Amino acid sequence: VQLQASGGGLVQAGGSLRLSCAASGRTFSPYAMAWFRQAPGKEREFVGGISWNGGSTNYADSVKGRFTISRDNAKNTAYLQMNSLKTDDTAVYYCAGNRLGMAVAVTTYYDYWGQGTLVTVSS
Repeated sequence: VQLQASGGGLVQAGGSLRLSCAASGRTFSPYAMAWFRQAPGKEREFVGGISWNGGSTNYADSVKGRFTISRDNAKNTAYLQMNSLKTDDTAVYYCAGNRLGMAVAVTTYYDYWGQGTLVTVSS
């Protein structure tokens, strides 16, 4: 599976962005999808994930209530809707897929990664 993340950009604090992760190459639906992010000088961290059928989602505490993950298996695409953005949300955002079918917060469980899209939140 090849993953292509898009939708990043510059936004003011309090604003919104929607990231997309388009999959190609293999059937998308069996894979759980997740978003991670990495800020300069920091380790990559889990943002949130969604199970293969969209039946369950989980989020990092830092984004709960502000970010929403969804997926459209017919379009082979996962989304990350980000609202009430904060300057601390500035990072490169990566989408990832795993064959477990469940979204877990550990990078080593993910088999496929997108190239990353930069989100910059200004004050």
